[in-house]
Amino acid sequence: MTSRSRHPGDSAGQAVPGTASAELLRSEPGPRPRALLLSAGLVSAGAVALAAGALLPVIQGGSPGFIAAPLLVVLALAPAAAVLYALATGRSGLAAGLVLGLTALAPGRLLLDLQLLADGSLAARPELFLADRLLALPPAGPGLWPLVAGHLLTLAAGAFAAGAARDEAELAGELDGRRRWRLLGPVLGVAGGVGLLLAPFGSGNAYLLAKNAFEGPTVAMAGYLLLAALLPLTALVAVSSPSAEVGKGGFAGAGLAALAVGVPPVIAGLVVDRLSVAPGSVVVTVAGMALVGLAFTRFDVTETREAVTGDMAGEAKLPGLFWWRLATGGLALLAAAAAAAGALAPVLKANGPTPVPETPARWLLLGAAVVLAVPALFVFVPRLSAFARGVVAATWAGVVLAGAAVLSAALSVTEDKAVDPALFGVDLPLPDKVGFSAGPGVTWTFVALVLAAVAALAAVITGVVERDVSDDDDNAELDTGLDGTRAGGNVLTPLVAAAILAIAAFGSPVFTAPGYTAPGLWSDFGAASWGLLGALAVVLGLYALVPRSRPAAAASALAGAALVLGLRAAELPLVGSEYDGSSAGIGFWLALGGAAVTLVTAGMAVAGARRAG
Repeated sequence: MTSRSRHPGDSAGQAVPGTASAELLRSEPGPRPRALLLSAGLVSAGAVALAAGALLPVIQGGSPGFIAAPLLVVLALAPAAAVLYALATGRSGLAAGLVLGLTALAPGRLLLDLQLLADGSLAARPELFLADRLLALPPAGPGLWPLVAGHLLTLAAGAFAAGAARDEAELAGELDGRRRWRLLGPVLGVAGGVGLLLAPFGSGNAYLLAKNAFEGPTVAMAGYLLLAALLPLTALVAVSSPSAEVGKGGFAGAGLAALAVGVPPVIAGLVVDRLSVAPGSVVVTVAGMALVGLAFTRFDVTETREAVTGDMAGEAKLPGLFWWRLATGGLALLAAAAAAAGALAPVLKANGPTPVPETPARWLLLGAAVVLAVPALFVFVPRLSAFARGVVAATWAGVVLAGAAVLSAALSVTEDKAVDPALFGVDLPLPDKVGFSAGPGVTWTFVALVLAAVAALAAVITGVVERDVSDDDDNAELDTGLDGTRAGGNVLTPLVAAAILAIAAFGSPVFTAPGYTAPGLWSDFGAASWGLLGALAVVLGLYALVPRSRPAAAASALAGAALVLGLRAAELPLVGSEYDGSSAGIGFWLALGGAAVTLVTAGMAVAGARRAG
């Protein structure tokens, strides 16, 4: 019986009462059910700890800006209640997915709370603490430690739930259906991630500055960046789960965790004096609610009674391959245009007669725009679209690499500028407004980062649709790949070599110059280092996917990774030439070597597939 004729109640990945999946807890006393029960217990204990932390002061002698305890208690206990309900109704896959969704965002939430320990006066958490006077490193209160314990317990719960989710995936078998509604999840994840990077609220309070993720204190910045990366990644993992129940639980868990971050700033903006609602938290809240709502939709084509209505049932639910390719190419071109604008527009503007410095990193951003725009143009060419789409899925990381360097240079100049008292409605003995402020180049660079991330997501979704089309059309290999085989193990050795070179290339300086300290991964870690880390993560992720990819997809991903490594090496002529006495560093040669090995690996993947054919 095929997926097209199977009764909806038998669809893979959906826990139905009476099936092995639904009865896993009731009929099998093995280690997995016990692990899932332990996971639920840890999540519940973590929820209680988070609720207790909301009831106690997190800063000694401090108090929240409004009566937020009831709201925080509900946000803490609701996920645990959902997990326990799923277990009580025998939906073990849903329970495991919920726990994993909560666990994925726990590290970022933990870092946000640890900012209260590092320096609570800089934490933008009015639901927990709002200063009424100038404070220097206020000591942590008793409420902080239950918050930390709650996140750690949630992380521990995820370790036990992972095995149960894997069992559900094995019971479901191969991913059934065309994942129509699932594809909306990563889009919502990226939208929520963008909201997390924006200022959580507007502020006219001199003791609570409203800053976006890049302008905030270091620990909080790391937390927001981690949340912004993990929210869409969690949605992508939920998309790929063969079990519809685990996927739905992943969406719901991530959505509930996002609501715990986004809702308090929205309420604070509504009820706290001198605070106002900002778009960032609204976007996070809407994305979280939509992810939770997505868990109540049908995930697969087989869930829409396609056996009754025919093959065209559900075909119009999401755009087809043409429209996804159009979106991928269009978004990539928009990201490239925004990156070019960020490179050419002034990054800083002076608040007085002081000359405005320019950052050499803008030329690297312009190069990243070109590297992204060229393959994006070929996405519109039908015969080359699949290959170009794979390249775009890699080269967006170049915008991250260069954009972080531009933003880092701007922040290093503007972060210490004086504050205008008129902005806060208070009479403080501050000097007149002097120094530098962010120019239009910073805005365009930030827009480019957002568009590049959305374009990457569109490229990933397009790849999913391409594979679905290829599986349904015997002639689709003419457009989407050489054949249905995988690149195989013949590329493992060069892949490992390329990965080692890539790690060393991004961790070593590309050029050296007198008086210049290059941002790094092992030392001198700063805002620009996040760009290095992001680009490296993309390259290594592509390497990890190559052995399981079809030859054409593997070759396109490797070509894109080689371009990113080439852009890393291009820092020498593009950025290093702006510094007197600059010379090539070890990172330059490592990047060139990594790019060369990556291109050789791409050729081996294609050649091996041809020989196998």
